[in-house]
Amino acid sequence: MSRQLFKSTVVVGSMTLISRILGFIRDMLIAQIFGVDSATDAFFVAFKIPNFLRRLFAEGAFAHAFVPVLSDYKERGSKAALKQFIDKTAGTLSVFLLLITLVGVVAAPVLIMLLAPGFMWQGTQYELSVQLLQITFPYLFFIALVAFAGGILNAHGKFAIPALTPVFLNICMIAAAIWLAPLMDEPVTALAWGVFAAGIVQLLFQLPALMRLGLMPRPRLGFNDSGVKRIISLMLPAIFSVSVTQINLLLDTLIASFLTVGSVSWLYYSDRLVEFPLGILGLALGTVILPNLAKSHAAEDTAAFSNSLDWGLRLVVLVGLPATIGLVMLAEPMLSTLFQYNEFGVSDVHFTGLSLKAYSLGLLGFILIKVLVPGFTSRGDMKTPVRYGVYAMLVSLGLNLALVFPLAHAGLALATSLGAFFNAALLLRKLHRDKVYHPAEGWWLFLARVSLAAGVMSTGLYHFVDAGWWYGWNSTARVINLVKWIGIGLIVYTATLLLTGLRVKHLVGQKHS
Repeated sequence: MSRQLFKSTVVVGSMTLISRILGFIRDMLIAQIFGVDSATDAFFVAFKIPNFLRRLFAEGAFAHAFVPVLSDYKERGSKAALKQFIDKTAGTLSVFLLLITLVGVVAAPVLIMLLAPGFMWQGTQYELSVQLLQITFPYLFFIALVAFAGGILNAHGKFAIPALTPVFLNICMIAAAIWLAPLMDEPVTALAWGVFAAGIVQLLFQLPALMRLGLMPRPRLGFNDSGVKRIISLMLPAIFSVSVTQINLLLDTLIASFLTVGSVSWLYYSDRLVEFPLGILGLALGTVILPNLAKSHAAEDTAAFSNSLDWGLRLVVLVGLPATIGLVMLAEPMLSTLFQYNEFGVSDVHFTGLSLKAYSLGLLGFILIKVLVPGFTSRGDMKTPVRYGVYAMLVSLGLNLALVFPLAHAGLALATSLGAFFNAALLLRKLHRDKVYHPAEGWWLFLARVSLAAGVMSTGLYHFVDAGWWYGWNSTARVINLVKWIGIGLIVYTATLLLTGLRVKHLVGQKHS
C-alpha cells in the first residue's frame, strides 16, 4: 500500500510542480507588468474571494464529504448505483453553485466592503475591486465542478489529469497579461477575464477522462437522494475543518487592507512562494491519502489506515523541514530572482521577504493539516476537525491583533503560521489518543536523522549566502546563483541523511527503522 501511495504522490506532485512553475512565471509577469499598487491590491482581493470559496466549498468541504461517500458506493454498490449517485450529485451541486454565483455577482459591493473594508477610503480602488470581483466570481461555478470531476477521477486512481488541470489557470492568466492587458482601458481587468476563461477551460479538460471511465455525469436533481443528503450533512461542518488556513489568510487580507498600500500584494507574493512546496507536497498528499483512507475505513482495515497516516507524516517531516529552511534562509534571494524587475523594487523584495519568512515558519503546520484532517473526514467525523479549526482560528485572530502593531503585515503572516501548528497539534493528539493512529517503530531515529541533516543544511546556507548579493546582479546571475545554492542545500541535506543511514525503504515499506 505504501509503495502505491508513494507512486501516486509522485504523480500528483510532478503534475503540481508543472503548474507551480507556470504559476511563478505568471506572477513574475504580473509583478513586471503591473507592479505593486492600488490596482494590483484590488485584483488580488477580487481573485482571493472566489479562490477562497473554491478552496472552502469545492476542494475543501465538498471533496472531504464527497470522496468517502463515493468510495462507499464504489466498494459496496453496483456501477449503476454509482452512476446514479454521480448524476444526482452533479445536478444538485450545479443548482447550488449557480445560486451562489448569482448572489456573489450581485453582492460584490457588499463582499468587498466586508472583506477589504480598508478600500472604502481609497475611492477608485473600491470601485475597481468590485468590478473585478464581478468578473472573477463565476470562476467559482466552473472550478467547483472541476473539483467534483477530480474527486471522481481520484477515487478511481486517476490522479494525473486532476493534478495537471490547474496549469490552465496559469496559461489563461499569462495570455491575458501579455495580449489582452494592452487593449484594456484598465490593464489589470485583463487578469480578471483570464481567471473567468480559465474556469471554463479547466472543466472542459477533465470531461474526456470521465467519458473514458463511463462516468460522464448527466445532471439530475437529487435533493431527496440518500447519498446527496449524506454529502450535504457532511459538508456543513467540513467547511471549517478543512479550510481554517484559508480563512486565516482571508482575515490577513482583511486586516492588511487597512495597512500601507502594497501590504495586500506583499502578503500575496509571499503566500505564493509558500504555496509552492505546500502545493506540491501538501496537495499531493491530501489528494492521494483521502481516497486511500476512505477505502481502508470502508474495508475496516485499521492497520492499513494507520500505516497510511504514518507514511504521510514521515513524508511531511522529510520534505517539509528542508523546504521551510530553504524558504527562510533564501527568502529575499528567491523574491529578487522571481519578481525584482521593472515595477517591483528592492523595497518590495524586503517587505515581501518579511512576510515570506513568517509564513514559511508555518509550512510544516500547513502540510500536517492536509494529512491529518483526512484521518477524521475519511471516517465521517467532521465535528472534531471543526471544533479544533474554530479553536485555531480564534487563536490566529487573537495573534493577528497582537502582532499586527509591532510587525505590520509580517505579524499577520506569523499569526497564521502559529495557528496552523496549534491546529495540527490538536488533530494529531486526538488521532493518537483515540488509537486511530499508531506511530510505527523508529520515529525517534527518523527525527534525529532528519533534524541533523536540516541543521547541517541551515548552517551552511547561513554562513555562505549573503542575501544582499542578489540586488546588484542581473536576472541571469540571480537565477544561476539561486539554483546553485538550492542545489547545494539539497545535496548537503540528502548526503547527511544517507550518511546517517536513511534509505527509501524506510518511507515506502510497511516497517520503519
